Amino acid sequence: MSEQKQKPVRLPDAASVETVLAALQPQSADAELAAALNRAFPGFAFTVARINDPYWCNPHAVVAADDTRRGDHRAWVERALADVGGDLTAFWNRHRESGGKFTEWRGTAVFAFSPTGPGVADFVQLALGRQIEVLAGPVVDPNYRPTSADDLFDPSWVKREPETDAPVLAGPVYRLSRRGGVVHMRSFLAARQRLGRDQREAQRPELEAHFIREVRLNYDRETPFLELNPDWFDCVPRENRFFADWERSSASSDRLFAHWAFDIKDFEDHGRRQLNFIPRPLKMPAERLLVDESVSVHRLMESIEAIDAEMDLPFAWFFLMTHGHWVDPDVGDAIAGGLRAGRVRLPDHDAAVLLEWADRKYLF
Repeated sequence: MSEQKQKPVRLPDAASVETVLAALQPQSADAELAAALNRAFPGFAFTVARINDPYWCNPHAVVAADDTRRGDHRAWVERALADVGGDLTAFWNRHRESGGKFTEWRGTAVFAFSPTGPGVADFVQLALGRQIEVLAGPVVDPNYRPTSADDLFDPSWVKREPETDAPVLAGPVYRLSRRGGVVHMRSFLAARQRLGRDQREAQRPELEAHFIREVRLNYDRETPFLELNPDWFDCVPRENRFFADWERSSASSDRLFAHWAFDIKDFEDHGRRQLNFIPRPLKMPAERLLVDESVSVHRLMESIEAIDAEMDLPFAWFFLMTHGHWVDPDVGDAIAGGLRAGRVRLPDHDAAVLLEWADRKYLF
């Protein structure tokens, strides 16, 4: 019997995802998100991860003392300023005790993932914002006169801590991120590598003509840049290295997206496309691991083993180190030195990853 070919699955697109999000009801949105995505996209199995990184959007609307909505915040400020001839003092005196307040959307990042195959990069990531509308504060600072209209458009007199008692007016609602909202990671990595290669190739004529002056005790000469950097055009972007290192390390026992999300950046800068990501751990260790000169490499090994146990993932410490915050990169250098000196050991595949990193570092 011949094998039946698997029917290709259509990847989610931004418009379809936004339709799903718009249909969610606030009272059940948190519980229903994954199920709604799976119903809308047969063949996918989405899981949802929330990252506690509170943010806020610009003021959104104005609400009068009697709870009447007065429309868009910026438009309201412009009209109210026009009513007093642009006089900031008159505006302030009129509204600082009026009871008028402004609303804004506050949110946290949420990611949804679904595998599309067995490979480390075979998954779809949806980058979302979970937002609530809150009654943030008075339309003017009651204690200080504004010095410019910009002070009114960007209020700084309200607290925006993660824990807030600001009244919630609407939400939660889920919104798709405007950049990198829907990403098939294997396609992203292919595009990232292609872009890096093309940008380096565009530099070839300039680099072939570039020389570096070397001054030493017995000679003074100019050496071609490419002679000193023979692997310049073989450079692998850090994004691709992150995935490749995961695939050949002990961490590959788990799906990468079970531990990391990716903040995608895709934009134009001076006419050149920039494509990259910042990896974001879905779980963070309780404490940072920093290098102390008085601590031996054997104590560092105990510390990284403790992190792996806390993360429930072998070699987790290495990827936290490439992120650059939770594990100091100096930890990697110290352990690499211990490996070369034969003082400590790692599994061979993990040791190979670390030693290559120590020779050619990448950080996010």
